[in-house]
Amino acid sequence: MPSAYLSAAASLCMAASLALPAAAGEAALPHRDDLSPRDRARVAKVVADPTDFSAAEAFEAMPGGAATYIKRINVNAFSFPSANISFEDQQRFALGNGLFRKLWVSSPSSTNASDGLGPLFNARSCQGCHLKDGRGHPPREGEEPVALFLRLSVPGEPEAGKILRPEPTYGTQFQNYAVPGLQSEGRLEVRYSETPVTMGDGTVVSLRVPDYRMTDLGYGPMAPDVLTSPRVAPQMIGLGLLEAIHAGDILAGADPDDSDGDGISGRPSWLPDPVTGGKVLGRFGWKGEAPTVRAQSAGAFAGDIGISTPDEPHPWGDCMPAQTACLAMPTGEQANLGPTEAPDPVLELVDFYSRNLAVPRRRDVDDPQVLAGKEQFHELGCASCHRPKFVTSRKAELEAHRFQLIWPYSDMLLHDMGEGLADNRPLANASGREWRTAPLWGIGLTELVSGQESYLHDGRARTLEEAILWHGGEGQAARDGYAALDRADREALLRFLKSL
Repeated sequence: MPSAYLSAAASLCMAASLALPAAAGEAALPHRDDLSPRDRARVAKVVADPTDFSAAEAFEAMPGGAATYIKRINVNAFSFPSANISFEDQQRFALGNGLFRKLWVSSPSSTNASDGLGPLFNARSCQGCHLKDGRGHPPREGEEPVALFLRLSVPGEPEAGKILRPEPTYGTQFQNYAVPGLQSEGRLEVRYSETPVTMGDGTVVSLRVPDYRMTDLGYGPMAPDVLTSPRVAPQMIGLGLLEAIHAGDILAGADPDDSDGDGISGRPSWLPDPVTGGKVLGRFGWKGEAPTVRAQSAGAFAGDIGISTPDEPHPWGDCMPAQTACLAMPTGEQANLGPTEAPDPVLELVDFYSRNLAVPRRRDVDDPQVLAGKEQFHELGCASCHRPKFVTSRKAELEAHRFQLIWPYSDMLLHDMGEGLADNRPLANASGREWRTAPLWGIGLTELVSGQESYLHDGRARTLEEAILWHGGEGQAARDGYAALDRADREALLRFLKSL
């Protein structure tokens, strides 16, 4: 990768050197209170949709701006730090990486600072689900599920503002592992059937339809009205840059009533702010249920590993009152280390690491087939939800993430994806048919990093083509348009996605 790429993308200032009249900025992006009128105009032009698909756009090969990882692409491509952080911050990143990989053990143990696992859990480390910082996948035949788990709940009391309640016996997550001496909650089994889809040119594609079953229940029957939702671990790259997107830019793309009549009605995920009592924008999680990377990390420590943190100070994890044997197990809290099993700065370092996993550089951005596929992507309306680019806020917390032109291919909004993908389990501000638009950057490296392809919230899609064909609801028109393309145009669009 030529060094010119890095210097050219070191900041948006170079991209924004376009000659624009100062007056143009007065009306452009009025919500961007972090920018001068002149910069608003420049940013508005930079993030506008392309009209020429004969060549790559400026800086398109640098999806993470100056933070992009530009070196050799290999199986560790998702595990490198932001390219523009300081040497001191690289040390913080390395410490966070060690904690992200740490294997927690049951209490009591001689490891002192590593006990507290569970007592019920899905994985022993963050890396256990996010292998090589990539996306999880359903278990292969004969494997136990680790990076796939089920969220649990029962209907709540909407009149009291509670959409969901934990399942009375099994809590908020089905955990198929337990520490020695304790019964696990059971086994998660996945079975698939196949359903054919015929494309416009007669090609038949088979879609895998999952059926999830909880067997060998360790604590009695589930509530008859239990709601379940399968999840695989998402990839970790670029999270800090997503957090740095100006909230106004996300909200500007929302159209909850489809006022423009294009069939797309993205909604923001509003969450209660525990600090201010107001509301905050949900950006992370499959349904936008977490406002920050830190909140998402604390929830994973508690629910997936059973480790308490200052933000989630529950040493017994997801143990419910009915699980008395679980609550009787020793915890890993040690007064000399801090009030929780993972006291500060553990969560702080894991948060820093997670926010600074770099997005790898794009490949083949000038390839004619890739450019043709990019044009199809826009013509079919895929970019209506998978919004290609943003310029991050000048007020972002981390300096490395400020004022960067990034290409996440997500509008960060909730969309109705149809009955085929519905889990029928509302969460936070999302309905049972809605999902946050998943970012597409790095998706072309999924097989290289994770060892196999698996896409969508539960990994059911074995190829990018299958993932497209599962789209319904607001994505139905784009899906149907793709299915109607001839083979050459479909292959071009898939080649474009593989270049991301």
